[in-house]
Amino acid sequence: MTNNKQNTLNESFSLSGKGLHTGLNLTVTFCPAPENHGYKIQRIDLPEQPILDAVAENVVETTRGTVLGRKDIRVSTIEHGLAALYAMGVDNVLIKVDGPEFPILDGSSEMYVKEIRRIGIKEQEAPKDYYIITRKIEIKDEKTGSCITLLPDEDFSITAMIDFESRLISSQFATLDNMEDFEKEIAAARTFVFVREIEPLLMAGLVKGGDLDNAIVIYERKTTQESLDKLCEQTGSEHHDANELGYIQHKPLVWENEPARHKLLDIIGDMALIGRPIKGRIIATRPGHTVNNKFARLMRKEIRKFDVQAPIYNPNIPPIMDNKRIKELLPHRYPMQLVDKVIELKEKSIVAIKNITANEPFFVGHFPEEPVMPGVLQLEAMAQAGGLYILGLLDEPQRYSTYFLRIDNARFRQKVVPGDTLIMKCEVLSPLSHSICTMRGYAFVGENCVAEATLMAQVIKNK
Repeated sequence: MTNNKQNTLNESFSLSGKGLHTGLNLTVTFCPAPENHGYKIQRIDLPEQPILDAVAENVVETTRGTVLGRKDIRVSTIEHGLAALYAMGVDNVLIKVDGPEFPILDGSSEMYVKEIRRIGIKEQEAPKDYYIITRKIEIKDEKTGSCITLLPDEDFSITAMIDFESRLISSQFATLDNMEDFEKEIAAARTFVFVREIEPLLMAGLVKGGDLDNAIVIYERKTTQESLDKLCEQTGSEHHDANELGYIQHKPLVWENEPARHKLLDIIGDMALIGRPIKGRIIATRPGHTVNNKFARLMRKEIRKFDVQAPIYNPNIPPIMDNKRIKELLPHRYPMQLVDKVIELKEKSIVAIKNITANEPFFVGHFPEEPVMPGVLQLEAMAQAGGLYILGLLDEPQRYSTYFLRIDNARFRQKVVPGDTLIMKCEVLSPLSHSICTMRGYAFVGENCVAEATLMAQVIKNK
């Protein structure tokens, strides 16, 4: 669910059941958490009750699910619970589990979604920190043919395409264009397994808790009745006629393409490990936890590279404040008016534009053969943008001016030269109090942050 504020749970809820791989009886409890907490998982059965950050770098295995780990601490089968949290718009949760994996429940996210719906979601004060996709990002696995592509889009959406050497599900796809449809279109999609895969999994010490109630079981290659009977005994399942191919779980398919929908669900759970909600469209071909995690790690690197994301600037959209309005609010005039227009004004931030031309007067001496915008003027431009935000809060703003009190932590990362468009964003750190306001200012050229600083200003009434 898309909104502009972070969310947590109204209260805690617990779900119990057996673990898919361990067969243990397990309980997982989802608890409210403070702003900017993210998803964290706590092993309450261990002596020191260690906590793991649910982020892509902490994934240690992706064989038959997503496994978080650190040293000897491991938690597996987390993806269905995380998919429910992400899809329902819950940002901050502490998850407590009394064993090495989440219970498999019915093999889907449905029970998690029902509990989140039952207890409700609590809106928090901090803004939701979306990472907006502005260019194509892709990762491929040449060996498996898996590919995940992320494209710019207004919101978060996914298309998943699967392909198996099977007469029953040789090729399927599923699409989720609106996350609000997750509850009715995706949440109930169960995990699936081929009969031919079960014996190797058992030999590897996995799926001890698997049965016909928590997975779709696909029998599409004939085996002997003796072999099938033995497998049914090992898994505690009912015996099945070896001549009858098809689906052999207790509950019939919810949708004809339920396996593809479950793969889509898994992608959402694995993308939750990016640590920030994203706005973009995922197109996944032959997805799986391994390629999902590689992609989530790639996105984590991308976000760190652009630790502060540039605002989107579309010059075709009319400004919120044009040059005429800016002159009504600011006393600055040529050559010191360094804001051309304001394109965004929110509760705690402002975005403004300064187009850098070859005719700027400061280029005459800085420097004639290599024109570079002085860093102090970049700070001045950010300060003017912040001043427009502050003055916009006042009655009769034309009767006031803003003045620097302090500049801290100024950094200049890249030259600003003729032809650049300087995009400035100022975010409020402390609201206007006793005529003083503190902001964090950023200046961008394209996607690159070229300058930043913490700015403190005072508002003074003109004499």
